[in-house]
Amino acid sequence: MARIVKAEVLMVDLQPQVVRTDAIQSFVSQETPFVRLTDADGVVGTGYSYTIGTGGPAVISLLRDTLLPRVIGREAEEIESLWRDLLLATHATAVGAITSLALATVDTALWDLRCLRARQPLWRMAGGAKPSVPLYSTEGGWLHIETEALVADALDMKARGFAGSKIKIGKPTLAADRERLAAVRAAVGDDYSVLVDANQSFTLSEARRRADMLAEFDIGWFEEPMPADDVGAHAVLAAGSPVPIAVGESMYSLSQFKDYLAMGACSIVQADVARIGGITPWLKVAHMAEAFNVSICPHFLMELHVSLTCAVPNAPMLEYIPQLDEIAHSRLDIRDGRAHAPDAPGLGIDWNWDAINGRAVAGLSAQIGG
Repeated sequence: MARIVKAEVLMVDLQPQVVRTDAIQSFVSQETPFVRLTDADGVVGTGYSYTIGTGGPAVISLLRDTLLPRVIGREAEEIESLWRDLLLATHATAVGAITSLALATVDTALWDLRCLRARQPLWRMAGGAKPSVPLYSTEGGWLHIETEALVADALDMKARGFAGSKIKIGKPTLAADRERLAAVRAAVGDDYSVLVDANQSFTLSEARRRADMLAEFDIGWFEEPMPADDVGAHAVLAAGSPVPIAVGESMYSLSQFKDYLAMGACSIVQADVARIGGITPWLKVAHMAEAFNVSICPHFLMELHVSLTCAVPNAPMLEYIPQLDEIAHSRLDIRDGRAHAPDAPGLGIDWNWDAINGRAVAGLSAQIGG
């Protein structure tokens, strides 16, 4: 055990590699806060989170002024105690995205530090359920993409051994969504998963209509059909939907997932490490879902989530959206459509610190302690 003696925070702003649009927004940039925690033995753990274009400076402010001063002098191995103390220190702003994103940045750094000290990869330290996980792709399924290109991408992913493709829905008419999905299903055949994501764009009545249409094409799940805070509507939909309901990327606490599971309002949970507040609560969601016989298929952050999906037994697929290529030397290890968890100690991400420091947003870097 060793106490934390220094904390550093900075933010980089990354541009998406491809145009990303869905039914409610465009993914214009990826503000990525970083935290580095150094212990008394000189071991450095790195954590990160992200926003979709707004809110990053608020996350940095919360980290710099409120959270990081509270970790100086604390035992790095006491992750549960640290996470809970930081949550209580921000109770007036929890539960919410900004607080969860800030907590996640610290928590992932603590887990990286723990794994580095133990000389173990995250996937083993967090559970060690399996060394690899099947992939599905979202990058070729954005809402603005024309049908012909959707089909070509799905066929390419299938040829590469991927388990499935996710198509964004939420066109103005049901017929427009049907046309896109019919073309993809006809091209890939019956032995390939086709998933859809509505990004919270429907009312309950419209979600019911679309669910009936989705069943025509054996859709694997209907993701975020309605606003995530409406648990009751999701319970009504799930009770009558012929297609499994998936939720989670827009939920920020363990208790929110508990309510969905207890009410039978979903069949797949999609907890995001950054938005749930870190690896510590993510693992709790995964194990809680397992108790309900429900799968966890996390949202985004594939470079980090690959280790967590391999840590637990109830994570059948990982979402493929490259995020860190411009600021990391490492790449996701993909073989025959499966992502293999890194065996290097820690998170297993080989950061390119020259690129990160060169992209750091001016005025948003700070050091506490040291």
